[in-house]
Amino acid sequence: MEVPFHALNTLVGTDLGSTDWMLIEQSRIDGYADATDDHQWIHVDPARAAEGPFGSTIAHGYLTLALVNKFLPDLITVTESSMGVNYGCEKVRFPSPVIVGSRIRGAGEVVSVEEVKGSLQIVVRVTVEIEGADRPACVVDTISRFYP
Repeated sequence: MEVPFHALNTLVGTDLGSTDWMLIEQSRIDGYADATDDHQWIHVDPARAAEGPFGSTIAHGYLTLALVNKFLPDLITVTESSMGVNYGCEKVRFPSPVIVGSRIRGAGEVVSVEEVKGSLQIVVRVTVEIEGADRPACVVDTISRFYP
């Protein structure tokens, strides 16, 4: 959804829809492990993980959270703004693991919009869905600030 800066405050409660699906491949998980020095076997050792609780490697929870930054601009783009910044997150949860080979997408809802220090601060709840799963991989309230 594309929305002008001055109309942000009208979006509270708006369902932003869903992004396209994206495939989570082992190479992405391995790249994240290299970037963060988190090489726990459940993420990077397919042979050992095959014998583990999920029958395969799984994405890091924080990799799933990081991908929310990819999904946000697909869910909402603010026009007529000089800049937007990520301010933080609230209520991050990882209800279900993302097994390698799964497809995920982001679904969004505008929770709140308020004026803060010369900006409009918007909270968007992003639910990272796993194709075919009953429970999401991640639910997070993202906080962004946009400036006129």
